[in-house]
Amino acid sequence: MRNRRNIGVSLLWMFAWLVSGFTVATAQVTFKATAPATVVQGEQFRLSFVLNEEGKDLRLPDMPDFEVLFGPSTSTSFSQRTVNGKTTSERSVSYTYILMANKTGTFTIAPATIQVGGSEYKSNSLTVEVLPPDEASTRDSSPDAGEGRRGEERSSAGSPTVSAKDAFIRAIVSKGSPYEQEGFTVTFRLYTTLNIVNFGKIRFPEFEGFMVEEIELPMNQQLQMERYEGRNYYTADLRKTLLFPQRSGQITIPSGSIEMVFSVPSGRRVSTFFGTQEVMVDVKKNMVTNPVAINVKPLPANRPASYANAVGTFTMKPSISATRLRANEAITLRLELSGTGNLKLIRDPKVRFPDNFETYDPSVDNSFNVTTNGLNGIRTIEYMAIPRYEGQYTIPPVEFTYFDLNSRSYKTLTSPEYRLEIEKGDPSVAPAGAFVSRQDVKVEQDIRFLKTGEPSYTPSTSFFAGSLGYWLWYLIPLLLLLVAYLINRKQAIENANVALVRTKKANKVAIRRLKVAERYLKEEDKERFYEEVLRAVWGYFSDKLSIPVARLSKNNIEAELSEHGVEDELVGRFMQILDTCEFARYAPGESHAEMDRVYRDTLAAIGEMENRLKLKKK
Repeated sequence: MRNRRNIGVSLLWMFAWLVSGFTVATAQVTFKATAPATVVQGEQFRLSFVLNEEGKDLRLPDMPDFEVLFGPSTSTSFSQRTVNGKTTSERSVSYTYILMANKTGTFTIAPATIQVGGSEYKSNSLTVEVLPPDEASTRDSSPDAGEGRRGEERSSAGSPTVSAKDAFIRAIVSKGSPYEQEGFTVTFRLYTTLNIVNFGKIRFPEFEGFMVEEIELPMNQQLQMERYEGRNYYTADLRKTLLFPQRSGQITIPSGSIEMVFSVPSGRRVSTFFGTQEVMVDVKKNMVTNPVAINVKPLPANRPASYANAVGTFTMKPSISATRLRANEAITLRLELSGTGNLKLIRDPKVRFPDNFETYDPSVDNSFNVTTNGLNGIRTIEYMAIPRYEGQYTIPPVEFTYFDLNSRSYKTLTSPEYRLEIEKGDPSVAPAGAFVSRQDVKVEQDIRFLKTGEPSYTPSTSFFAGSLGYWLWYLIPLLLLLVAYLINRKQAIENANVALVRTKKANKVAIRRLKVAERYLKEEDKERFYEEVLRAVWGYFSDKLSIPVARLSKNNIEAELSEHGVEDELVGRFMQILDTCEFARYAPGESHAEMDRVYRDTLAAIGEMENRLKLKKK
């Protein structure tokens, strides 16, 4: 009886193992369809189905838009490998059909079906875009045109070249008229009808006036077919960049260049075992990208005070670590700004803590992904403060204003108001100093100040009315009022001349911005440091030369300074500062010494400019 029971248990386990093995096997069956994403009308292409098991009864879907010329052609591959004593084998069966598209458009090839082990499996569906044939090939299909084309090839057989229509590079922008700080992409795309042999020198243009973020492209990029100006080309993206314009007005992306080697027909034919073949030669061609003018629109003028230099679409998630705590314990206010836009350039919202809270610089954590619409991700800002005294306090709502690209208007996100209840803290926790004494001892109630020294007395017969001091109390205010009126009138006349005011204050404004840059220098914030130095120099020239920032360029700065009699050596120093800052903002990390040198050179150059202009006026 016991033996029967053991036999039954063994059979049950064997059955379970077979069932599980069959389930795993069936779960691993894959049936995949592949075809080019883009084909040309009237040209043949391959439709393949790959199965990793032995199958039967393959059934194609109805394809009224395509003509099946041949198939199926079946091929089988088998591979086996051993890793750490474990042997695995893989088998695949390919079914290939030759198709031809009858008309242009975008069509869907429905899934095919096949039988494997008594079960039916479906492949994936495919979307194929059918392009019309080249207009040139259509016109040249007549015999006379063919003879003329062959004669033209023979005439140029001595010097084969690559024409501008056979291979070129385009700079394609996603938006031609973005807003200031709005992200857009520029793609450098190669178009060719020839085989590529090798790459040469590559020189992409500089993006002056933009913040740059590179978009990663696949390493093994497949050529895609695209129709452009009536001709079909094989295309590949060489570089894709996300740009954020830093000022309004027209900004031109200059031309870039790239050298490539193509395989070109030489016009000579030779006889081989397989018949007559044309000899191909390698030809080098230097291709230049087209310059692109970007018209950057300024943001609306009615900017709220809480505007954080943010452009895009954002949400804000506020939180606070605690609302009830003891004095001298830290409290953290956390803001999570998420969305898509210029997340890297936004300013941190201002939090107004109570006056007797000890505050610290906020900590920022960025988690971004570069997309074609901008930087997408989360910017987390944590504000830490320490209340020093007990009581009830309120943190007002925190406002974050951004420019919404969908509604083309400013939108403000607001956090709730936080009410805090601070209890008396442990004196041993408070730092050394006056915090504990301020909390426990109240001046003018617990301690009275004592007067020291000899007292002064006034005779009872002397009166203030009619004395010199009495009349001076009337005369001095009148004189001060008259002087203030004259000074105010003079300033009003000068302020009416806006250009003169900006010229006079150019040095002060530049020094103020350089002080901000100095703070970033101490914090070793390279990107903000160079950005603030650029703003100081561009703003200084705009105010000093009375030229709007949108129309400023290095060329007109040099021309204006030359007209003012400024030496070429000083002009060259300013141009070197601008070039250094623009390059260093997006270059790998610069040393602290290099940043300090740029800061000192900028201060010295602006100071020397002011001295020379003053001497010229005298």
